[in-house]
Amino acid sequence: MEFRLAQRHPWHGDLLLAISAAALIVTLSMGVRQSFGLLMQPIGRELGIARESFGFAIAVQNLLFGLAQPFIGGLSDRFGTRPTLIFGATIYAIGLAAAALATDSHSLMASLGLLVGLALSGTTFVVVLSAVGRIASPEQRSVAFGIVTAGGSLGQFAVVPLSQALISTLQWRGALWALCALILVIVLAAFGLPGRQRKDGQNALRPPEDALTLGCALRMASRHRHYWLLNGGFFVCGFHVAFVGTHLPAFLVDQGLDAHIGAWSLALIGLFNIFGSYLFGLWGGRHSRPWLLSFLYASRGIAMVIFLAMPLSPLTALAFAATFGFLWLGTVPLTSGAVASMFGMSQLSTLYGIVFLSHQVGAFLGAWWAGRLFDQTGSYQVIWVISIGLAVLASMLSAMTRDQSALASRPRLCGETPP
Repeated sequence: MEFRLAQRHPWHGDLLLAISAAALIVTLSMGVRQSFGLLMQPIGRELGIARESFGFAIAVQNLLFGLAQPFIGGLSDRFGTRPTLIFGATIYAIGLAAAALATDSHSLMASLGLLVGLALSGTTFVVVLSAVGRIASPEQRSVAFGIVTAGGSLGQFAVVPLSQALISTLQWRGALWALCALILVIVLAAFGLPGRQRKDGQNALRPPEDALTLGCALRMASRHRHYWLLNGGFFVCGFHVAFVGTHLPAFLVDQGLDAHIGAWSLALIGLFNIFGSYLFGLWGGRHSRPWLLSFLYASRGIAMVIFLAMPLSPLTALAFAATFGFLWLGTVPLTSGAVASMFGMSQLSTLYGIVFLSHQVGAFLGAWWAGRLFDQTGSYQVIWVISIGLAVLASMLSAMTRDQSALASRPRLCGETPP
């Protein structure tokens, strides 16, 4: 049986090259992004920038990252993956270079906040997953998405320690220049992904005859209840990821643990998410994606309850980080796979971009609101309780979701005559 399936849907060279290139791109883009927290103290000391100002720049980066996704996704669908990635990598490098020259909070906002936020939308999941999905079979798609998603965690595990070493050796400005050069590798990796879909040509990737137009896809998605349930769950995912990723190290230090435990916690989150992203992607090809999402969100809530209920120690902190890391971005292959199942591949970049916008709105609130509540109460207790409640809500929304194809509603919503 396994041989026959391999013959029907071989993992051919073009697909393996695309997966490898996409994983490398996400590794670099997300790895550098996850390193920005390391810059908070050295930049703050030299430029006199308050932690709130630095955190707000990163929150704006998250929000713009999401706001630009539908538009960047549309550009990718229209003009192709490679030009979009080259544009994104160029803006990313300019943003890092501008940050290396920053002199105050305003220049930091313009560089790390606005430029890098825009660049991230053109160098991460929405663009590369759509490219990989076009040449992967439906049976391969969820696994392929999981492998690419794991690249983001590999970046967190590998690039974050590298960034810390660069900061220690070159100071923060020199480290940013080095990261600027590293980001430009994305330009080369972009050529490992398939080119733009064309209507003719022997080597073109031809869209299927039933491919949705952008307007039709947007009308279908806007009236599809289960698409909005996916949006709700992914909002919670963004809230959790930004809150934990931004504030867990500070929470641990507040509780008396060494700062190195916070750094190792972030590294463990990245390491274990490599396995979680791959396995949830694999399971998503075999089992119900909505039910897996429901299980994942519920598990996050349980992990937080246990973590807060147990006496805090280095061991419990690292165990929580490993557990939460396994649950970290397993939502991405499941959610993107569900969108592809509902609406097909022709407008996936745009439709998943809208879902990802929900994720980043949640991320903005998770990063900013946690800090605001801490300033008001002197504790993270309230935001932990809110996070647990949101995990329960996301689990319920996911359990109510169905990811069957929505194409049956196409004639009614798009004004087409059924065959």
